[in-house]
Amino acid sequence: MKNLMSAFLLLLTCYCSVGQQKMLTMQDAMLNARTTLAPENLRQLQFINGTNDYVYLKKLNGEDVFVKGNFKAKEEAVYLNLAQFNQRLKSANLDSVKAFPPVQFNNESWVVNIKGTKYQFNQDQTSLNLLDKAFSTKENLDQSTDGFLAYLQDHNLFISKGKETKQVTTDGSENIVYASAVHQSEFGITKGTFWSNNGRSLAFYRMDQTIVPNYPIIDWTVRPAKVNNVKYPMAGDSSHHVTLGIYHTATQTTTWVKTGLPAEQFLTNIAWSPDDQYIFIAVLNRQQNHMWLNQYDAGSGDFVKTLFEETDPKYTEPLVPMLFAKNNPAQFIWQSRRDGWNHLYLYDLSGKMLRQLTSGQWEVLEVKGFDAKGENVFYTSTQVSPLSKNLYQVNIKSTKSSAITSGDMVHTVLLSSDGSYLLDNFSDPSNPKTIQLVETKSGKKKVLLQSSNPLSAYALGKLDIFKLKNNEGIELYCRMFKPVNFDSTKKYPVIVYWYGGPHAQMILNSWNGGAGDYWFQYMAERGFVVFTVDTRGSSNRGKAFEQSIFRHAGNAQMEDLHTALNYLKGLPYADAGKMGLFGWSYGGFMTTNFILNNPGVFKAAVAGGPVMDWKYYEIMYTERYMDMPQENPDGYAETNLIRQAGKLKDKLLLIHGLQDPVVLQQHSVMFVKAAVDAGVQVDYMIYPGHEHNVLGKDRAHLYQKVTDYFMQYLK
Repeated sequence: MKNLMSAFLLLLTCYCSVGQQKMLTMQDAMLNARTTLAPENLRQLQFINGTNDYVYLKKLNGEDVFVKGNFKAKEEAVYLNLAQFNQRLKSANLDSVKAFPPVQFNNESWVVNIKGTKYQFNQDQTSLNLLDKAFSTKENLDQSTDGFLAYLQDHNLFISKGKETKQVTTDGSENIVYASAVHQSEFGITKGTFWSNNGRSLAFYRMDQTIVPNYPIIDWTVRPAKVNNVKYPMAGDSSHHVTLGIYHTATQTTTWVKTGLPAEQFLTNIAWSPDDQYIFIAVLNRQQNHMWLNQYDAGSGDFVKTLFEETDPKYTEPLVPMLFAKNNPAQFIWQSRRDGWNHLYLYDLSGKMLRQLTSGQWEVLEVKGFDAKGENVFYTSTQVSPLSKNLYQVNIKSTKSSAITSGDMVHTVLLSSDGSYLLDNFSDPSNPKTIQLVETKSGKKKVLLQSSNPLSAYALGKLDIFKLKNNEGIELYCRMFKPVNFDSTKKYPVIVYWYGGPHAQMILNSWNGGAGDYWFQYMAERGFVVFTVDTRGSSNRGKAFEQSIFRHAGNAQMEDLHTALNYLKGLPYADAGKMGLFGWSYGGFMTTNFILNNPGVFKAAVAGGPVMDWKYYEIMYTERYMDMPQENPDGYAETNLIRQAGKLKDKLLLIHGLQDPVVLQQHSVMFVKAAVDAGVQVDYMIYPGHEHNVLGKDRAHLYQKVTDYFMQYLK
C-alpha cells in the first residue's frame, strides 16, 4: 500500500507540474500522431495535369468539395462537389459514394479509383469510361498511354484492350515469376512492367527462382497452422535468374532481350528511348562493383552497345534509370556517386559524357522535371545541410544552378506540367507545415496553408538538434528530447534510439526532428532524456560516409555511438547508470551487437526485427555491404551475434513479427536458442500477423511493451 501511495503521489506531482497542459497517451503518440494530432494538411492536393491550376479537398459548409485555384486567382472556386460527382456515377449506373475516392485530375479527364476499379471522367461527356477492373484474381495492374492494360492472373501475364485479351505467358508459377519486382526490390526496383512511350510495347521482368529454396512462413490463424513458402535467396547461395521480355501489341509477339551470361546478374533501371526503338538496362554483376549501361534493340532484343561502365572497389548501386532530356532525344541525364556524392551527369547516346551538371559535397535526392523548353532541370538536394531538402534548377548547357526554395528545412515539392509553378510543402522543428504556391521564375509565393501546432495543448520536452565530432573528426548529427520541466540539477535516465544502416536517416530539420511519431515526446513527458545519433553508414552524407561499414558492418557505427556516449556521460543531468538502447531491423542488429561487445554500458536494451547473422539475410543487400561469406569470412564471423549470445550480461528484449519475410524470425529464434544453450537470460516478444514492421493499432501495443521494459529497468 505504501509503494502504491508513493507511485500515486509521484504521478500526481508530474501532472500538477505541467499545469493545464495534457500528457500524451500511447494512442496519441503512435496512432493519433498520423491522424488527429498530425499537422493540418490539404487533402489530395495536386496540379491538374497539363495546366498550372491546383485542386484540393476542402470542407465547405460541412461538405467535402474540390476547390481550384491558381497563382493569379484571388479566390479559390468550387471545382467539383459530391453531388456532381455522384451524378456522374449515376449516369454510368454506379452506386453513389458518401466521400470522395482518390481522384487524379487531368486537363481533359479525371481518373478515379472506386473499390479497386478505375474509371475516367471525360470532361466533354456526362458518362464514365471503365478503365480497368481489379478482379481479385488480377495483380500488378499497369495501364499504358494507349489504353492497353497489363495484369497478372494465375501467375501469368495478360494484356487487354477493350474486349480483346491476350495471354502473353503460359509457364508462370510460384517459381517462374512474371511482371513483378525482382532482386528483392533492391536497386530502386519497385515494379515489373515498363510500358513504352507510345503505350504499345511492354517490357516486363521474368524471374526464375527455381534454384532458390523455399522458406517457410507459418500462418498461425488457421487450424492446423499451415506453411506459406516464400523464395528467399541468402547471402552466398544461389540467386534468382532474371531476364527481360518485350511484348509488342501490334504483332502480338514477345522478344527476349539478349542480356547474356552470367545468369546471376542484376538487371536494373529499365528505360525506353524516346522513339521506343531501344531499351536500356543497367546491368550489374553479382559482386555489385561493376555496372554496364547497355543499349538493346527493342524489336530484336539484340545487344547494341555499352554506353559506359562504372566500377567501384567496394560497390556501386545504380538506383535511378536514365532520364532523356526534354525536347532533345539524343541526350540523357544519369545519376551517379562516382565523385563521392550523388550528382547529375549529361550524356549523349554514343555514351559520351557531355558535362557534369551538379557538383559539391552534397547529394542530389531526386529529379523533379524540366521547364517548358527543356533548358533547365529541377532537382532536390541537401546543398544547405544533410538534414534539409530544397529545390534547385540547373541549366543543362551552362550548368549554372539556382535555388528555388531556401532554408535549413525540409521541402517536399510538386511541379506543374511545364515547371512554371510548384506546390511547396515544408516544415522545420518549430513549424509543423506550410504549403505555398511558388512561381519558379520570379520566386513569388502564395501561402495556401499555415498549419497550427497540433501539440500546443500538450506538455513537451525541448528538442535540440546538434553536431558532435567522432574520433576521426567527422561530424555526426544528433537529436535530443529533454524531459518535460527539465531541471539541469537533476539526473534523468537516458534512452538512445538509433539505426545506423544505409538508406535511412533518423534526424531531419523537419517537424518533430524527423521522427514520424511522438513516442520520443511521450518518453520525455515521463522523465527520460531521449537521444538519437545518425552514425556513419546513414544516408545523405556521401559515399565515403556510407561505405565505412563495408565488409565490417557495425564497427564504424559502434565507434560513433561511443562518441555520443562520451558526450552523454559528460552531461551533469544524464544518469549514466540508467541508460537504455533501442533499435529496429539494422538498428536491432546494431543494438544487440553493441551490448554484447560493450557490457555494462546500457542497463537495458530492445532489439526489434534484428539481423543476428548476415549469412541468413538476402543476397542483394548483404553482399553489397559485406561481400559473399566465402569472400569475407572474418567479417561474417565478427557479426555473427548468435555465436556471441553467451556474452550477454545486460537486460535484452527481442521483438519479432511472426510473419516477417524481410529479417526472418529465424534470426531471433536462433539467438534465443544460443542464449538458452549458454545459460543466459533473454526476453522475447512476438507479434503474430505482422511482418517486418508492426503496423496499425498493434503499433501502440508494441511501443507500450518497449516503454514498460524501460520503465521497469531504468526508472
